[in-house]
Amino acid sequence: MFLILVFLVFGLVFYRLLDLTVLKRSDFLTTAGVQNAPTTDLSKRGKILISNYSDNTQIVAAENKTVNILYSNNENLTDPADDVAGKLDKITGIDRSVLAAKLSEAGKTYQVLADGISDAVTGQINDLKIKGIYITTQIERDYPLGTLASQELGFVGFQGNNRSGQYGVEAYYDDVLSGVKAEKQNNPAGSDIVLTIDKNIQEKIEATLTATLKKWKSPSGTIIVQDPKTGNILGMVSSPSFDPNHYSDFDLNRFIDPAVQSLYEPGSSFKPVTMSGGINTGAVTPNTTYTDTGEDDIDGRVIKNFDEKAHGVKTMRQVLELSLNTGAVFVEGKMGDDAFLNDVVAFGFGQKTGIDLSGEIGGNISQLYNNRKINFATASFGQGIAVTPIQLINAYSAIANNGRLMKPNIVKEIIAPDGSKQEITPQIIGSPITEETAHTLQSMLTDVVDIGFDKARVQGYDIAGKTGTAQIPDPVNGGYLSQNVFIHNFLGFAPSYNARFTVLIKMDRPQGITFASDSLSPVFGELARYLIRYFNVAPTR
Repeated sequence: MFLILVFLVFGLVFYRLLDLTVLKRSDFLTTAGVQNAPTTDLSKRGKILISNYSDNTQIVAAENKTVNILYSNNENLTDPADDVAGKLDKITGIDRSVLAAKLSEAGKTYQVLADGISDAVTGQINDLKIKGIYITTQIERDYPLGTLASQELGFVGFQGNNRSGQYGVEAYYDDVLSGVKAEKQNNPAGSDIVLTIDKNIQEKIEATLTATLKKWKSPSGTIIVQDPKTGNILGMVSSPSFDPNHYSDFDLNRFIDPAVQSLYEPGSSFKPVTMSGGINTGAVTPNTTYTDTGEDDIDGRVIKNFDEKAHGVKTMRQVLELSLNTGAVFVEGKMGDDAFLNDVVAFGFGQKTGIDLSGEIGGNISQLYNNRKINFATASFGQGIAVTPIQLINAYSAIANNGRLMKPNIVKEIIAPDGSKQEITPQIIGSPITEETAHTLQSMLTDVVDIGFDKARVQGYDIAGKTGTAQIPDPVNGGYLSQNVFIHNFLGFAPSYNARFTVLIKMDRPQGITFASDSLSPVFGELARYLIRYFNVAPTR
């Protein structure tokens, strides 16, 4: 009896070991596969909200959502892979051959077949009771507005098995959104973030950019709208972009935000910066005259006006109105190289603006540090130096803001899990010109629109602005690409003397048009009219 009892106990133990190590091996592998899948908990990651200034509300732009995951343990399948695929494709709509290929992969104990499937589809799959087919749930990052402001938002991707913010606000504020900072205070939940971007303005500029690029067969472009008094970004878009809900479907270059991460030579849109420095230092006044012979010889290099014409005696106001390269060279020469360089740096060029977006670069003004006179001359009209769109619009906003250079912000407010709010206060980062100089430039840029850009005008309002038609450097052979390849940009603000907004419009390589004054003036006018109505700005004329 004792021996029988011993063998019985031993037999039970042996059976249990056999059950755990052999009979249920596949089930344990399935569990392990699910546990080892990238399933970092996103449930406590904070939301990102976009503002709506028209009714003082916020709209969710990024949040967490529980999704259903359909997966297989191929070692548990008892039916042929093609038969299983035939049953699933009728319910899921996924191509049968795609499913069959995944189900046929040997050794796969956690093979994701589909994610984000509806509860109704989930119920139908469960009713099939197919051995080896399972459904689990997982929290994913969801972007309800789709592609809207995608490059500013970024997305939540993977670093190994950990989820983390990639690009844009998701990356810059990753610690705030994920709750890493809060964990140190024994509060592991992440904070919500409210953007300065306005949903209505964002939708308007995205539609405008799409239509403009299509009209001129341009491959890419950027529009930024900024509040010059606070530095807040009211709208920012570049094309092409991507859908953060399906970021893996796009090339990596789509994630780069050209507004803060791409350089270009600004061309004539840089002339107001040069003129600001000349007036601010007392080197010139708006009525200072010079004789335009149509060209200047600088160290053996000939600089000409865009129209290759001589215009005779002209004032500094007319230099901006006619966009004379020789006039910009004259101003730089009257200032002196050191004063000009100080002016460029004071406006923030060659350095990061500090905007709260990941990956910002600082521009390139290195040519101004080698003491070659020709480099200072060409820089005066925006050649030989490289800027980012955010730098250039921020400089124009400083002129609009009576000489005060603001730190550009894209986050307006941080809301902690306990409901307490941290407002991001506007920050002055410099005063490149005096208030008097700023008023003078506001007047001069208003004349530029009144005299030269009829399609940028808005009836009843003072509008300030300047175009730029810039050549594109040849990265292979040096110099510039052919004369038919340009970058167009338009920068302006309104109303001229108490600006509510500043706008930058940039378009790369447009076809069938030469000058930005023709391509982008009407686009600026359209946006200015929309923004004036949106903010209910009182007439100034």
